[in-house]
Amino acid sequence: MLCYMTVVVITSSGTKNARRYVEVMESAGADVRVLMPDDHADVATEELMRNAGGLLLSGGPDVDPALYGEEPDTEAGLTLNRPLDDLELRVLEYALERDMPVLGICRGMQLLNVFFGGKLMQDLPGHRSEKIDGKWESGSHTIYIAPGAKAAPIIGMAGFFKVNSLHHQGLKEAQRAPRLMTTAYEVEDGLIEGLESPEHSWVIALQCHPERQDEVPKMFGNLFLGLHERAETFISEFAA
Repeated sequence: MLCYMTVVVITSSGTKNARRYVEVMESAGADVRVLMPDDHADVATEELMRNAGGLLLSGGPDVDPALYGEEPDTEAGLTLNRPLDDLELRVLEYALERDMPVLGICRGMQLLNVFFGGKLMQDLPGHRSEKIDGKWESGSHTIYIAPGAKAAPIIGMAGFFKVNSLHHQGLKEAQRAPRLMTTAYEVEDGLIEGLESPEHSWVIALQCHPERQDEVPKMFGNLFLGLHERAETFISEFAA
């Protein structure tokens, strides 16, 4: 009988950015493989996703507006990394074609929306994190997670939550891909804070950063446990 090791693939712009995501997934019991454009841009997708049972699209730089048919806003202060975009889009396509569980965080949610044909608001005044004493400090706001969201029973409940905010891009209903379902909103301005794919078993994305565990309710850590559990199920079904 063949034995398959369950791997959760994490995409990231670099090693430093990946650190928190690796820590929370390993704490959840997962073996991880970090994919970065500098190391993996030219590697075949099938090799990158070998033995993968789940995909985590991490936070990071801005998604290239060319991918949703727009020119970059010169006033938006964009930080682009097209090799990362291309890497993530192809491993996301691979995962979705196989109904592999996917968790998108911040940029990961935005990339998911763009993959499905949606757009982004290139800059959101007042949403950038601030640099204080040489360190980036998160903002915070209140979001509402709907009872029908797949994320709700994983987290433990639906309702209102105070979470961190480190993004300067985002989307509202006008930018949402029609095939995706809105599952969470920011209370004050109606920005979409959660998306899910009704076409897939477990594709969940949030705009906040649950990997920064001291800045969100503790129960948000269940998302990483949930991803690991679904990854194990995916691999066991594949092996069968």
